[in-house]
Amino acid sequence: MTDEAFSIDKRPLRDLLRQVEDGRAQLPEFQRGWVWPYPNITALLASVSQGFPVGTIMTLQAGGNVRFKHRPIEGALPPSDAEPETLVLDGQQRLTSLFQAIKLGEPVVTQDVRKQRVTGWFYADMSAVLNGQTDREDAIRFLPKDKIVKNFRGEVLEDYSTPEKEYEANLFPLRYVLNPRDWEAGYEEFWDLDKDKRRFWRSFDDEFLRHFDRYQVPVISLGKNTARQAVCQVFENVNTGGVSLTVFELLTATFAADEFDLRKHWEKEIKAAWDEPRYDILKDVSNTDFLQSVTLLATAARREEAVSCGVPEERLPRIGCKRKDMLELSLDEYLRFAPPVMEGFRRAAKFLRQQYVFDTKFLPYGTQLIPLAAILALAGEEAQSAGAQNKLARWYWCGVFGELYGGSTETRFSHDLPDVVGWIRSTSGEPRTVEAAQFAPGRLLTLRTRNSAAYKGIYALLLKAGAVDWRTGEKAEVTGYFDESIDIHHIFPKAWCQEAGKDPGLYNSIVNKTPLTARTNRIIGGNAPSDYLVKLAKSAETSVGEVHDHIRSHLVTPEHMERDDFPSFFAARKAALLARVSTEMGKVIADDIGEEAVGGF
Repeated sequence: MTDEAFSIDKRPLRDLLRQVEDGRAQLPEFQRGWVWPYPNITALLASVSQGFPVGTIMTLQAGGNVRFKHRPIEGALPPSDAEPETLVLDGQQRLTSLFQAIKLGEPVVTQDVRKQRVTGWFYADMSAVLNGQTDREDAIRFLPKDKIVKNFRGEVLEDYSTPEKEYEANLFPLRYVLNPRDWEAGYEEFWDLDKDKRRFWRSFDDEFLRHFDRYQVPVISLGKNTARQAVCQVFENVNTGGVSLTVFELLTATFAADEFDLRKHWEKEIKAAWDEPRYDILKDVSNTDFLQSVTLLATAARREEAVSCGVPEERLPRIGCKRKDMLELSLDEYLRFAPPVMEGFRRAAKFLRQQYVFDTKFLPYGTQLIPLAAILALAGEEAQSAGAQNKLARWYWCGVFGELYGGSTETRFSHDLPDVVGWIRSTSGEPRTVEAAQFAPGRLLTLRTRNSAAYKGIYALLLKAGAVDWRTGEKAEVTGYFDESIDIHHIFPKAWCQEAGKDPGLYNSIVNKTPLTARTNRIIGGNAPSDYLVKLAKSAETSVGEVHDHIRSHLVTPEHMERDDFPSFFAARKAALLARVSTEMGKVIADDIGEEAVGGF
């Protein structure tokens, strides 16, 4: 390709979207489908609303000697005989997202962060937009298709299903962002032409809407005579992996300007420091996880410096580790905080061993390692006393059994660092995570697989309680270290429960499960407990009484098993597990069956 084979110019966003709508801009068939989840779309809309660059679009002029099968951009419905003038090679995800969110006029069918299908509308919270302390991404909301927000019980929390309700809540639908005048007229009429509301609208128009109206997109246009081989090569170059650059990759490129190789430092300095069996729990920590911990410390240091300079509370920089925060990380800050964070992760591994979490397979939340490492790095030696370790353990287990680290967690991380460090130093009260954590007794009945953090947490608590192998009497963590076949198995075997007509919701729950070796589980088989207790004693060449002692270490009453008394066993085991959870969380847990509370603090 020669320099004359392409051109670069800027085009109004509204013109590009109009071309998508009427089919003048389409996709070559080899482009993959649109896959962006709604948080990515939110970030894109936030950038445009502030006039920030969102990258270039690369197109190929159609009608040349090389022809490609084409299709409309998802959501566009041009005439069936519409022939494109240009084909989009790079920028499909951004262009499709913008078209769907602000031009389509219909609910956007997209994904959540777990890749589950969701349908809804994008709105701008006008008050949040004009609040200088609110991140623009947080000012853009994705609401359900019916515009009604409900909780998990189906109770209505927010209702914006009519224009009047939108007006009252100051929620602007982004589908009108390129043509807002009708909505504006309705808004002003709803507020009876109130002068303050009209000024409010003008401020919103100036701060938000005008950026969409005037937004220019850089477009690289390949000429129609570009050879097929060149087009394919360009497409592969700009779409490697089919995903956007990660924060780590962006910072790697930024730091390289100062002759610092971030990738090499991560591989040779950071990961190498964990390359020992005792740090195996850290093997799934990613470079982005590490950067988030570093960023937490860097932003905390900025805030502390601002406080020392007398900056008012409302103007203090916030502690955070969102993408925006990480991208603002300077090389000096990275070099300053990477070593203590590296040590923080090493101490986190030791702390988790003390909590009997040894294996990533049974690590409740990998994400909780991010604030844990930052806390241990910032608190330093102050976090090593017995009192500090007890506080840290309580925060940790509240996070696990409160199930507070699933989904989007950056805001919780930003609270955890100052909250827990202040608690350790006795300069503040209980962390917000501890205050927010709740564990419902009925949750034990729904914990059936290791997909949930609380399930893995129960496993660790059993090890912490001193669980030993029923046959050998070895501590389960020792057996597990040397025998990878240890896993969680049924106490009253599934086959026996089925034959006895027991409720699957009970016998498949964590209450009826415990860590056992594969050999012990084979002896148990599908037999009644009264039968396999004798077989276990015979296999171990010991007494039934000693086997009973081994079983008690699992918070199980062997006398119930001798009588094959499943109801009594289940009630006693549930109470024992709840008491253990209560102890670790430092909270009273009221059993939903009886009147009395489990635990007491």
